[in-house]
Amino acid sequence: MPASRKYPDELRERAVREVHTSGRPVAHVARDLGIRKKEGWRGWVRRAEAGQGSRPDLLTTAERNGCPTARGNS
Repeated sequence: MPASRKYPDELRERAVREVHTSGRPVAHVARDLGIRKKEGWRGWVRRAEAGQGSRPDLLTTAERNGCPTARGNS
């Protein structure tokens, strides 16, 4: 059984959306939402950016899961 998450998915999505729409620093938005571990939350933002394709230096979800068509691995 997987470990339970400290923060619900809805909060994660809201936090990532808030950073993108407001342009405010991650630490400021995290404080406003009551998120204490800012480093872990920065990871949420990075993964969301990678999944949207706005971070070419990171793998997308499909690439991490081994999708053969991702990054031309056909």
